[in-house]
Amino acid sequence: MPVPATPPTSAPDSAAALARAVQSRDTTPQDLTAAALARIEAARELNAVLSVNPHAAEQAGQVQARLNAGQALPLAGVPVIVKDNINVTGTATTSGSRILRGYVSPYDATAAARLVQAGAVIVAKANMDEFAMGSSTENSAYGPTLNPYDTARVPGGSSGGSAVAVAAGLSAVSLGSDTGGSVRQPAAFTGVYGLKPTYGRVSRYGLIAYASSLDQIGPFARSAEDLALVMNVIAGHDPHDATSLHAPPAFAAGTPDDLRGLRVGVITESLAGNTAGVNATLNATLDALRGAGATTAEVSLPELRYAIAAYYLIAMPEASSNLARFDGMVYGQRVPGSDVTEAMTLTREQGFGPEVQRRIMIGTYALSSGYYDAYYSKAMKVRRLIADRFTQAFAQFDVLVTPTSPFPAFRRGEKTSDPLAMYAADVDTVAVNLAGLPALSVPAGFETVDGTPLPVGIQFIAPALQDERLVQIAGALEGIGIAQPQVAPGY
Repeated sequence: MPVPATPPTSAPDSAAALARAVQSRDTTPQDLTAAALARIEAARELNAVLSVNPHAAEQAGQVQARLNAGQALPLAGVPVIVKDNINVTGTATTSGSRILRGYVSPYDATAAARLVQAGAVIVAKANMDEFAMGSSTENSAYGPTLNPYDTARVPGGSSGGSAVAVAAGLSAVSLGSDTGGSVRQPAAFTGVYGLKPTYGRVSRYGLIAYASSLDQIGPFARSAEDLALVMNVIAGHDPHDATSLHAPPAFAAGTPDDLRGLRVGVITESLAGNTAGVNATLNATLDALRGAGATTAEVSLPELRYAIAAYYLIAMPEASSNLARFDGMVYGQRVPGSDVTEAMTLTREQGFGPEVQRRIMIGTYALSSGYYDAYYSKAMKVRRLIADRFTQAFAQFDVLVTPTSPFPAFRRGEKTSDPLAMYAADVDTVAVNLAGLPALSVPAGFETVDGTPLPVGIQFIAPALQDERLVQIAGALEGIGIAQPQVAPGY
């Protein structure tokens, strides 16, 4: 089929439906790529995309040639948008920072390479908080991303651009990265699925690191079938990543029958401080689970009160170490100086934004002589306690449940003057990363704020390497009408 002169701008079908349409020759990868680029252009005001892939049309042609040669491609022609900290050959990769302005990646991250190998076309790179440091996508050096449900509000962060890409119909699926909730929280704020896999389930090779012991690439989608499709492609061992696990993926969406006998633990510490709409959505979800044959009970994890403090005392020191490589000497921007030391200093001073500088300074302080034992070492001990407490809880329950966030999307600028308030936005998500567990944010309802219905997400947490169970539950919740992933009105 020829490429249409004026590509349609309506929201795409599911990734699975698009792949089937390409495989049956009802459409072509070139058509889908052109349509995706048109949607991106039409939604430019959301600032969800930082750059388009200049090689997207070429990739689409290669997919068509592979199909003509008889290759089986599970993501045949599906346009995908990836977060701008995931390297893709020949694309600008800035991690949302001035210091990497102009950097063009010479290689593919493993997750990106596996998408392309499966027939996907990576059409664009998504906006993000600089170096994944933020909970609102307001910290990007290239301007904030807007929430399609209310453009005066944030989409969450740090993977806000990737979440909006799916919520606004720019692509059926996208990739983000989750260090302390950066896939799940924006998924909750924008009404889509966001999956944080078990640590090591998806290779981190080619992901620009924020905190190496916490980071994990994960997908956004509007259906459980699409979550399964993407995870079956990107998960699995990678020899380039020493932390990747030998755990072959076997993902599939479930049915309501899978909820019968499911033991659901509701974390007591997550029940306080929520808005009325979040509590109502949580209660409705639990009622539906019980109606489908699951059992629910509260379980206390008292160590979670220390999760935010422990998380930032681990993440910031790791960031301090990881970001030392960005000094303008090898790649990215360089600010001239009278000598090498001054050039490095000026480059980092002008290249890093205020939030990144804050976290580098706090992290360096926590690692310094005389303070390592008082801060970083103690936080690591708390991390172990939190992981052990999760293990105890999973002896009683198959999955644990919390709100993804205590509140729906907040207004832009509401928390920027108070970093501690912004950090507290991740109160329900950071413990999962500390323990290395998989968790899924499910779009389960809405809370009306100032006359606007805003999405509310419910988080399901599973034991390590039981990521498949979460996708199974997502499909089951779709079957009983609880999961409500959709394109935002007007997009």
